[in-house]
Amino acid sequence: MATVITEKLSRLFINVRQVPQLLAPLSPSTVSSSEVPKVFWKPYIHTGYRPVQQTWCYYFSTLFQQHNEAINIWTHLVAALILLLRFQQLSQRVDFGQDLHAQPLLIIIVASITYLTFSTLAHLLQAKSEFWHYSFFFMDYVGVAIYQYGSALGHYYYAIEPSWHEKIKGFYMPVAVLLAWLSCAGSCYAKYRYHQSARLLSRLCQELPSGLAYMLDISPVIHRIYTAPPSERADPAILYHKCQVLFFLIGAFFFSHPYPEKWLPGKCHFFGQSHQIFHVCLVLCTLAQIEAVVLDYESRREIYSTLQGDLAHNFSALCLFTVTCSVLTAAYMARKVKNKLSFKIE
Repeated sequence: MATVITEKLSRLFINVRQVPQLLAPLSPSTVSSSEVPKVFWKPYIHTGYRPVQQTWCYYFSTLFQQHNEAINIWTHLVAALILLLRFQQLSQRVDFGQDLHAQPLLIIIVASITYLTFSTLAHLLQAKSEFWHYSFFFMDYVGVAIYQYGSALGHYYYAIEPSWHEKIKGFYMPVAVLLAWLSCAGSCYAKYRYHQSARLLSRLCQELPSGLAYMLDISPVIHRIYTAPPSERADPAILYHKCQVLFFLIGAFFFSHPYPEKWLPGKCHFFGQSHQIFHVCLVLCTLAQIEAVVLDYESRREIYSTLQGDLAHNFSALCLFTVTCSVLTAAYMARKVKNKLSFKIE
């Protein structure tokens, strides 16, 4: 009996020793920018790229490896898990199924989890090939459009003051839908047409619609912050709203400017990239925003129930319309990429 046990332990030990050799084909080391197609290049980042044309298992396994997308992946993955936990906590005291006025809150939470999840998948899996690089980032832009709509709705429904509602109620939500879709379409087109070249044109396509969308979406919050009487300025919801504005503006700067990697070329391959700072700021913005909207939902019911009436179903329909338009646009652009790459191969 002891001999049998000894033989089994010996075989197990041998198998364990073979694990590194078995995993080695799934874990190629990172490579330099010269070893991947130009579409993967990032300004001032010369190494830390994952090799292309590996198995899907390899790219999923890089979730636990060091490369130049690792922090981008984990920032949004952790935030998505935090929001899932927050949603589970809220569902114990908010009747999302029966409370009509809880539908916009549900939309902004689901929209936030969606964009964080899509971004996580994009940064994790985009290195598979040129086609998947484009396709996953198109999916990421769909998530951003959904989040923009959710933010616009949350601010319009819960945070808005009656005086501002009276001024913008005739156009706010339709324009928010249009700008969310334009943000998705512009980002997809800029990615497809310009990538790292023609930076001015790329920024016009990608950042102009997003900037206009943000100015519209945040207007109820800005109006409320500046018109709040002194007795309300210590309101926790207003403090969270101020934080979300601050974090977004800091994040927008780092999204548009490649610092600190421009100051430290060759030093930020794994840590310290501007896009990583943008991710952290956007996560903090989203978490502060959700807390502000939850507080507004709980404390301002008399105001928003009077202003919005029974329009929640209409806003849910507009959300579905935004999602549909954005998904169709991303699918169309992915097809154009496929045709373009097929032509290049031929």
